[in-house]
Amino acid sequence: MTHKEKWLLFAPTGLLTIGVGASMVHWAGSLKDRRLPASQWVAAGTAALVVLNAGVSLFGRGVVEKVLYEVREKGSAAA
Repeated sequence: MTHKEKWLLFAPTGLLTIGVGASMVHWAGSLKDRRLPASQWVAAGTAALVVLNAGVSLFGRGVVEKVLYEVREKGSAAA
């Protein structure tokens, strides 16, 4: 898989996952507002933060692949 293909896979997937994680954080907050037991909203909040951080990680990997793609393209264009 090329750096461009990885970039085109990781960046949008990361953005989508960040959105899902942010929505889950809101959902976990609403569980707390409805005064559900702490074990429920803490578990939901923890899962939400895991998903959100996974999205940030995936997006970051996409940025890395984009930089590597550009470095390789400029390197081959200069040669």
